[in-house]
Amino acid sequence: MQAQAVVFTAPGRVEFGTVTCPDPGPDDAVVRVTHSWISNGTEGSFLRGERIAGDTARRQGDPMPFPIVAGYQKIGVVEHVGAHIDDLEVGETVFAAMGRVDGMFQPWGGQLSPSVSPRAQIWKLPNGGPEPLAYAALVLTQVGYNCGSRPPLAVGDGAVVIGDGMVGHWAAQTLGWRGAEVILVGRHEDRLARFQTGPTRHTANAREEDWLDLLKRALPGGARVIVDTVGSIRAVEQCLPLLVREGHIVSAGFYGTEDRLALQPLRSWEASVDTVSGWTRPRMDATRALIAGNQLQTLPLITHRFPARRAAEAWALIEQKTEPVLGVILDWD
Repeated sequence: MQAQAVVFTAPGRVEFGTVTCPDPGPDDAVVRVTHSWISNGTEGSFLRGERIAGDTARRQGDPMPFPIVAGYQKIGVVEHVGAHIDDLEVGETVFAAMGRVDGMFQPWGGQLSPSVSPRAQIWKLPNGGPEPLAYAALVLTQVGYNCGSRPPLAVGDGAVVIGDGMVGHWAAQTLGWRGAEVILVGRHEDRLARFQTGPTRHTANAREEDWLDLLKRALPGGARVIVDTVGSIRAVEQCLPLLVREGHIVSAGFYGTEDRLALQPLRSWEASVDTVSGWTRPRMDATRALIAGNQLQTLPLITHRFPARRAAEAWALIEQKTEPVLGVILDWD
């Protein structure tokens, strides 16, 4: 069958066109996409040719990852249900992650419609709560949830989140929901302004202030958790003096081939390093519930919407940052 898709055809080159997908099997559903949510960081590194899969960095000698269907998250309406599926109905609005595609560097992609998706890649949306668009970044929101839920902490423990991108926001929201004294550190005032601050939720602009001094003053008891969402070993090392004994470093950034973190110094803190990647169904279910209960806010992070056929313009904005940009939606209707 045929589908329309956002395809990365070469480094920095985005096209919108027709791709071929396998016919749906008995364990597949077909979803007509209404909206997809761009993952600026992960998709951007694929567009630049920096990855060959998931969190696998491209190294010298590896093939270039093109052509590839972009993305991994969307919402849409079920158009067909395979014979082995008994809990989906035609006409339901659902979240879908990856869909099958032929003739690409990888046999999967996110931003294509219709999407032939296995049942395991589909989530039913809760009744009530926010509008369906709030769930369109469910995988990426789950990455932030994973960051914020992974380390053990008690109410009142200090937590630092490095990076004011979407994962940073959702990690900080999760830590705040768990009762941490959390500080979101970033370099974009427009993004930091989208974080709902309060008595235990703070921001620090590393471009305009001495953020390390601010952290020391705001967290006199130190930090139980340091979350890196931008892939900066340097920033993690700068934060280490704040880490309490038996504290946790959560690594969620993409380091490419510059991923050397010295372990010996961490013994002074008996620190643990938690690495997060991908998604699991239990985490996706938990994230969906937090969005439904408004503990995780997604809609306030949307800054731009483009018709899917203008995906190249969306990517030009994301890469060139000609104006403030954070959450970008592609409309498929």
